[in-house]
Amino acid sequence: VQLQASGGGLVQTGDSLRLSCAASGRSFLNDVMGWFRQAPGKEREFVGGVIWGTGNSFYVDSVKGRFTISRDNAENTMFLQMDSLKSDDTAVYYCVLRSLPLTKFYLDSRQWPYWGQGTQVTVSS
Repeated sequence: VQLQASGGGLVQTGDSLRLSCAASGRSFLNDVMGWFRQAPGKEREFVGGVIWGTGNSFYVDSVKGRFTISRDNAENTMFLQMDSLKSDDTAVYYCVLRSLPLTKFYLDSRQWPYWGQGTQVTVSS
């Protein structure tokens, strides 16, 4: 399995940015794909995820209403649409993958065996 994240950049507070994660290596119908982020000096934080087979997405409270995760089944690509960006969103963003079922420990980065390389998102005020 390979995950390739892209789309990071430097934006201003209130701007939008869309990250992509291209996945390859197997069928993902029985998988969950998601995003973590890591700010300087902080631990990795789960952002949200999508159940590939159904398209249902879920998020942590800090990004609900601002971030939207979607996936393109045909292209095996997941997207993270980030709107109303804040300086607190500045981090390296990683796409991740695991098989179903999604356990109650999904916030723990150790529950995700597959990781893409990070893409830097910097929100300037």
